[in-house]
Amino acid sequence: MANPDQPAAVADGKTILRALAGEVLEVPPVWMMRQAGRYLPEYRATRAQAGDFLSLCYNPELAAEVTLQPIRRYGFDAAILFADILLLPQALGVDLWFVTGEGPRLSTITDAAGVSALKPVEAIDETLSPVYETVRILSRELPAETTLIGFAGAPWTVATYMIAGRGTRDQAPAHAMMREAPEAFDALMERITDGTIHYLSRQIEAGAEVVKIFDSWAGSLKGEAFQRYSLEPARRIIAALKARHPETPVIAFPREAGDGYIGFARATGADCVALDNSVSADWAAQHVQVDGCVQGNLAPGHMVTGGEALVTETRRIVQAFSKGPHIFNLGHGITPDADPDNVQRMIDAIRG
Repeated sequence: MANPDQPAAVADGKTILRALAGEVLEVPPVWMMRQAGRYLPEYRATRAQAGDFLSLCYNPELAAEVTLQPIRRYGFDAAILFADILLLPQALGVDLWFVTGEGPRLSTITDAAGVSALKPVEAIDETLSPVYETVRILSRELPAETTLIGFAGAPWTVATYMIAGRGTRDQAPAHAMMREAPEAFDALMERITDGTIHYLSRQIEAGAEVVKIFDSWAGSLKGEAFQRYSLEPARRIIAALKARHPETPVIAFPREAGDGYIGFARATGADCVALDNSVSADWAAQHVQVDGCVQGNLAPGHMVTGGEALVTETRRIVQAFSKGPHIFNLGHGITPDADPDNVQRMIDAIRG
């Protein structure tokens, strides 16, 4: 039963909000990271209409359309805003462009002067206002039972791109700046953290019902560095959001944190910890789900290969997490080579 003191959307039965509030559901709600993406032909058609990826992100009508496409096709329990974690650094004044087949490129921040040249946090809305309009459109157009999730990149992950100017295999440039220019590195992390708080708060004001913090490269932080640059920024962001929007749940995703997943929810105040597929569901049920809701964690490769292995593994994960609050998801984003039919097979295995 839902708690009568819960927000109306929870009491009215939005399954993801119920799970985030700690309710154990017989059938877990499901959505998928990158569910609006290149594996769908309708997405590819809309992106072609937009012209390029950034134009799609900054066109509220088209960004809302691609967000709605997987909801129409599959009936996921949540839609996640279509945007990109690198829109925030662009709003802070960094040059951003995408190279076809290679991914993002950014002008680099490598010293204190570069940090000082960034725009103040209050100025980011000038760039990001189309994103807020996308959220407003979605809050009107999504089905009543579908939860709207906003998101941002975690400061460490965003910083790795701003320092290197691109994605890197081991985040070595960011680790080097951390060692060799610690004051400038800390100042950059501070600026991104402040910007993330503002950005997510504005998404909530526009209609996001849940927000998620993606720390995609948390796994390259070890020991004290993980505590200082993954856990602590998440704690600070969540505390600030809870002060402003106490009824809005927050999902944290410190990808490949390993043992760092243990106690992460308690330490940060997150309502849910999303899990990658490098940890087993059985282990996570024992060590992470004891603190509340977990999200995950089917290996994305099953969306490519399908077959009985997909069905078996999906059901195994559902069973492993069945004694606590759980939102079904992948352990990372669905890949462009995924078969759309396999997504439906996954959903049928969860709900069937």
